[in-house]
Formats: sequence, C-alpha cells, structure tokens
Amino acid sequence: MSQTNISNAKKIAEAAVMLAVATVLSLIKILDLPYGGSVTIACMLPVVIIAYRHGVKLGLLTGLVFGIIQQLLGLNTLSYVTTWQSVIAVIMLDYIIAFMVIGLGGVFRKLSSQANALLLGTILICVLRYACHVISGATVWAGLSIPTNAALIYSFGYNATYMIPETIVTAVLAYYVGSMIDFRNDQITSIKKSEKEKLPVLKWIGGLLLSAALVFDVRTVFAFLQNEETGEFDITGLANVSWGVIIAVSAIAIVVAAILFVVSSKKKEEQ
Repeated sequence: MSQTNISNAKKIAEAAVMLAVATVLSLIKILDLPYGGSVTIACMLPVVIIAYRHGVKLGLLTGLVFGIIQQLLGLNTLSYVTTWQSVIAVIMLDYIIAFMVIGLGGVFRKLSSQANALLLGTILICVLRYACHVISGATVWAGLSIPTNAALIYSFGYNATYMIPETIVTAVLAYYVGSMIDFRNDQITSIKKSEKEKLPVLKWIGGLLLSAALVFDVRTVFAFLQNEETGEFDITGLANVSWGVIIAVSAIAIVVAAILFVVSSKKKEEQ
C-alpha cells in the first residue's frame, strides 16, 4: 500500500472516530426544546476539528455523514410532515445541509492562531446551521410546530433559543481545546506552555450564564404562546406566564454576568 493510501486511510479512520464522538455528544443534551432543537455538549466540535486538520473536502464529507446519522436518530420528526416535498425539505434543511456545513469549520486553518481559527470556524458554521433551521421553520414547519402568522420572525426567535447557547458552548470549548492541543501536525500533541493562549474564562462563563437565562426565559414564554394540539400562535397565553420567575432569573443572570465581566477586565489590566 502506497504512502498516499495509508495517509488517506488514517484520515478516514480518524474521521470515523470523531464521528462516533460527535454522535455520542449529540445524545447528551443539556436542553431539549419541546418543538425540536437542543443544546448539546459541543457535538459539532469533533467535525470542526476534522475539517481543521484535513481540509474542507473531508470536513464536508464528515459533516454529511453526521447529518445522515442525525436524521436516522430523528426519524420520528418526519411523521409530522404530510407531503413528500416536505419530507425532502426537512431531510435537506434540518439535517443534511444543516450538518454538512459543519465541514466548513476549517476554512480559517491558515490563521497563525489555531485557537482563533477554530473559534471563527465554529461561529461561521453555527450561523450557517442556524440559517438552515430558520428557513426550514419558516417554510416547512409553518402551520405545524411554527405558527403560520409571522412564521419567519417566530422561526428566528425559536431557533435562536437553542442555537445561541449551542454556539457559545461550542465556541468556548473550541477556543479552549485549540489553546491546549495542537492539531496542525500529523501527530496530535499538547501545545507548549509558552504558546498557549489565555482564555477569558470569567467572560465566557458570564456569556454562558446569560445564554442559559435567555433559553429559560424564551422556553418558558413559548410554552404558553403555542397551542400544543394545533400549533397555532396564541398570544392570550401570555397571561399564564410566570413573569416573576422570568424577571428573577434574568436579573440574577445579568448581575452575576456583569460582576464576572468586571472582575475579568480588572484582572486583565493588572497583568
């Protein structure tokens, strides 16, 4: 077997392992929203790392397979759509394209900072995946899990409730892992202490806290804005929302996050 074939075999084997890791992470859900969408422990990151290490081509292929796996795990979602056109649209927008774009996570691999490259790549693919889900929600799911009235606005809001925290969690871990482990060579090694980039941990924790509060607030409100049987938007449900709880959760998150931001900034000035 030639060196090229050996190299390709190693890349495929590595992609298969990372796919397995990504699939396991996708099953560990921090939050599972009632009408679809969830927050995981950075299930997209393994695919981003493959794209960063071996290029967009293998990254897109890995993302494609990941999308197919996610579709197989979520076959029950197809039971909610009624036409074959809707079935194809759901498969393509919510799974195939939405997860295939993760393979673009390595487009910034030429940047000198690996941590920044992984961070920017993660943000890019999360925006692209979010766009796929928004389009799907405003078209295929309108009248089903998304109210027909103001479907686009509702889709923007609903999909943001899980994609924003998912983006933050994945971005934080991507930057952290990129600061600690060197993926740029054939052999994965630890980055030397002198080359490690400092992670603004307190600011990231503050961001995660705000995202968690946002998800809680929006999910709490959305639970009363949509009729579970018809899927229709019902604004009168706002009267049943526990606004005191929402205000308390939001206030605590904002205050704690503000304190973390201030402390982080002061530490940076003292260094």
